[in-house]
Amino acid sequence: MKYFIVYISLQLTLGLNAQTVKIEMQTELGIIIAELYTDKAPITSDNFIRYIQNDQYDSAHFYRVVRMDNQPNNEVKIEVIQGGLGFGSKRPYPPIAHETTDQTGILHQDGTISMARSKPGSASSEIFICIGDQPELDFGGKRNPDGQGFAAFGQVVQGMDVVRKIQNMESNGQQLTETVEITSIKVL
Repeated sequence: MKYFIVYISLQLTLGLNAQTVKIEMQTELGIIIAELYTDKAPITSDNFIRYIQNDQYDSAHFYRVVRMDNQPNNEVKIEVIQGGLGFGSKRPYPPIAHETTDQTGILHQDGTISMARSKPGSASSEIFICIGDQPELDFGGKRNPDGQGFAAFGQVVQGMDVVRKIQNMESNGQQLTETVEITSIKVL
């Protein structure tokens, strides 16, 4: 009930009746525009929007790239870029309930935006963007041993060239040698 009230409150605050909300993420390398599926993944979308509207992503950056060549110990390989506040940062809001792809119907395809997490119900500020289809990140996928997958909640509609530039940057293992600053994120 608590999440439903937050969802309705956010929808009224934004004046939204649409099923998607567009956001613009400006990075040092260019602009990424995405649609958030507020109707299918309300808890996850609203959490991301709350971080945006309350200027919590002011120091955000992309810091991790996962490519086929930098995950030697993973039997199930994926390709994503990851960003946010960083896992060592203090979070202003509590973690959110986990919305599985089985519940939302949003699959991890090329350009899908999803929440990073350790265990179900631990996601907060860290996001990742898929490069190529990544079915092993969906509910029942084998990338995470618990089989719950990750909470997909949006889709890049412009700027996948920027995502791919970030993915191809120099890294030390999966950590970017130089992080990519997210200079601003706003709801359009």
